[in-house]
Amino acid sequence: MTSVHRRVVARLAAAVLAPGLVAAGALAGATAAAADEQAADPGGAAATLEGLTTYDQAVLVEQDGEKKEIGAGLFQMTVDGGGTLKTYCIDIENPTVDKARYEESGWDKSSLAGNPDAGKIRWILQNSYPQVDVGALESKLKVDLDEGTAAAGTQVAIWRFSDAANVTASHPAAEKLADFLVDTARNVAEPKASLSLSPAAVSGKPGERLGPVTVDTNAGAVSVSTATGLTAGDAKVVDANGEPVTTAADGNELYFEVPEDAEPGSATATVQASTTVPVGRAFTSVQVKSQTQILAGSTQSTVTANTTAHWAGEGPAPAVTAQKNCAEGGVDISVTNKGGKPFAFSLAGERHEVAANGSQTVTVPVSEDQAYDITITGPGGFEKNFTGVLDCETRSSGGDEGTTTQTGGDTPAGDDTTDQGGTDLAATGSDGNTPLIVGLAVGLVALGAVAMLIVRKRKPSAAASGSDD
Repeated sequence: MTSVHRRVVARLAAAVLAPGLVAAGALAGATAAAADEQAADPGGAAATLEGLTTYDQAVLVEQDGEKKEIGAGLFQMTVDGGGTLKTYCIDIENPTVDKARYEESGWDKSSLAGNPDAGKIRWILQNSYPQVDVGALESKLKVDLDEGTAAAGTQVAIWRFSDAANVTASHPAAEKLADFLVDTARNVAEPKASLSLSPAAVSGKPGERLGPVTVDTNAGAVSVSTATGLTAGDAKVVDANGEPVTTAADGNELYFEVPEDAEPGSATATVQASTTVPVGRAFTSVQVKSQTQILAGSTQSTVTANTTAHWAGEGPAPAVTAQKNCAEGGVDISVTNKGGKPFAFSLAGERHEVAANGSQTVTVPVSEDQAYDITITGPGGFEKNFTGVLDCETRSSGGDEGTTTQTGGDTPAGDDTTDQGGTDLAATGSDGNTPLIVGLAVGLVALGAVAMLIVRKRKPSAAASGSDD
């Protein structure tokens, strides 16, 4: 192994809202601050970490030469709206957090960003347990394996590519599997997203068809539902011909059709599908730092994506989005203005202006492992707030002193490894208040959501339009 794999890489903490929910801030008046949002990919599966369920032991040699016995194997996650995920870790030096929230992410927004061996990790996932059953692996390698040792050998092989870790499986058969996978692996392409919408926000003038918003999914079809009881002044989701849309497929383009007499406002559309999430998709933590994961298997699961339209008459019509930028060490705030006048805004103590039909991206610096709270303000009471944690490195900037890495490390290898999710997370090194903090954070998100698929918001002035994305 070379040292090239140890690097500062991207890790996106995505916003987590249960499928079909839209932040309550989308209903707030323009003079009030919008609900805090996470910098996020616009869609996919959101899930809760349940624990390390199928594993055996491995030995990690730290940089100082210290040897540490750790658990190595498969985690399980429960998907919002239904479904189960099996994942491996791709972030060995960081701990997991009990019941941590995760969201599907592209490689460029995870600890795989810039890793030339990322494709080899996906090859391992496609050609080892659980995608290949234990019996087939035993026949190929002429060894005796069980689910725990097969998972451990697979995890060890992944760590050698994801973290350049000096790690070996404790069981000889698992180590033989790990060596075979590392020696045989070849780069394959990144998998397609289960569901996303691009862009996550659009803007324009009443009377225009706002968009397009492109659907990207591996599902056969996605549902596009509209709220009932809409008035003539409300937007509706249509196709390129102006026909109302209730379903869509991969590559389809969606538009918001806004009546010409509509007052300045915004609307959020949610699309949803049930599909298996592609093997090899990354999953990054939300709200708190927790080990980055990569998907090894999925049941039929609920996936969701949102996109928002903002419109105004003669004034500015800003659409604002945020995305973590680990390469620059900060968060990118992107503003697009399709209104008839420039949009002036304040961000991080500086004033900016986006011309009519223009766009601008500002990177706000954030320190590694630090929570951020970024607010963008504009005329007419416009205010948009983004919160999260910048966690871009596989090794903590604090040195990980006193931190246990992979969960399950305190469980003897001979114990039953099929149902450890409720106890093994005590080995993560997180303090006892973490589950309470996570629970409170998730509760606040739940309180800040409403079960609507299209949300209509009126604003008191054109200058204040577009305060949510």
